[in-house]
Amino acid sequence: MGTVVDIIMKNSSAAAFAISLLALLVMADAQSATGVIATYNDYNPVQHGWDLNADSVYCSTWDAGKPLSWRDKHGRTAFCGPVGPQGEASCGKCLRVTNTRTGTRVTARIVDQCSNGGLDLDYDTVFKPLDTDSSGYNKGHLIVDYDFIDC
Repeated sequence: MGTVVDIIMKNSSAAAFAISLLALLVMADAQSATGVIATYNDYNPVQHGWDLNADSVYCSTWDAGKPLSWRDKHGRTAFCGPVGPQGEASCGKCLRVTNTRTGTRVTARIVDQCSNGGLDLDYDTVFKPLDTDSSGYNKGHLIVDYDFIDC
């Protein structure tokens, strides 16, 4: 049988471990990145009736059958950012994208993959609303921060 000090030390270690594990789980769930390059693409979701198959996007395999109310709720983006799920695991997730120059924020739904190491935002539904001073259009990209959020 251990002393009172041994029992307290064992319980303290277990409590510290549990707190550390909980903190790791919270940090893993709250994924974000700063200073990310965001280019633009013309997905034309409005012209295509928000049809993911018509847009020929990667995530159409899993998300094309979602109701229109789900598909047209947010603008579209391709995702290949430095932090967050990749491939199928990213499909349908939402990002709060912030223009670092102006502070403007827009929510975008991931519907595609890209290879630029950041985001490839739909021009009309995400890039243009973020680019309130037109500097991104003039440069061909924005510098943004993003956070994964609930849709």
